[in-house]
Amino acid sequence: MLEGTLRHGLIGLLLMTPALAAPSEQRGKAFARANCARCHAIDRASNSPLKVAPPLRALHQRYPIESLGEALAEGINTGHADMPAFELSPDQIHDLLSYLKTLE
Repeated sequence: MLEGTLRHGLIGLLLMTPALAAPSEQRGKAFARANCARCHAIDRASNSPLKVAPPLRALHQRYPIESLGEALAEGINTGHADMPAFELSPDQIHDLLSYLKTLE
């Protein structure tokens, strides 16, 4: 009896786990909100708080989004002091690129 209850509980937990995990795009958006939104617009409509910072939704017009992965892994360096250097983990890169793809 206890074994059957534990088995059903485990199966239920396994079925719920994907629903509890945030999709990659949501994690990417959370990263952008925490690290980019001070200067860049991170949505489809608003203006960037820093006028010279392009909205993230426009990045695909300058670069293929997939090509940004290497730059994110090595550390983006724009040559101006306002943009901090970032080196992202492979999971963060995947999440952020997934989010950027939703803005195209």
